[in-house]
Amino acid sequence: MPPASSTMLPLGTIAPDFALEAAAGGCHRMAECMGAKGLLVVFMCNHCPYVKHIDEELARLGEDCRAMGIGMVGIMSNDIENYPDDAPERMVETAKACGWSFPYLFDADQSVAKAYTAACTPDFFLFDS
Repeated sequence: MPPASSTMLPLGTIAPDFALEAAAGGCHRMAECMGAKGLLVVFMCNHCPYVKHIDEELARLGEDCRAMGIGMVGIMSNDIENYPDDAPERMVETAKACGWSFPYLFDADQSVAKAYTAACTPDFFLFDS
């Protein structure tokens, strides 16, 4: 697997807006996901070995964020034709198996990943409120 580097957004950047379908159904907008103190956006996918390695920590992180008033959302932006393990029905299975309580959203056209400059998985972006 070739190494990839994250691209940090400049400090003070406003979180790019999004409206994405959750794998489990329903649409989530960025403003709805924002907590009173901020938002953690994690670009992730089911098949990534790095995400698999931290799946339990992601569940804990979701709970910790909630307790601190920070919203958290996972976004999967892979092409599901090339990566069928990342299809929405598999996203639902993975989220349940891992105990993720945060919304796990599907960015089918990769527009949100591009807006955030997400370059790899997992890729974390933290915004204050």
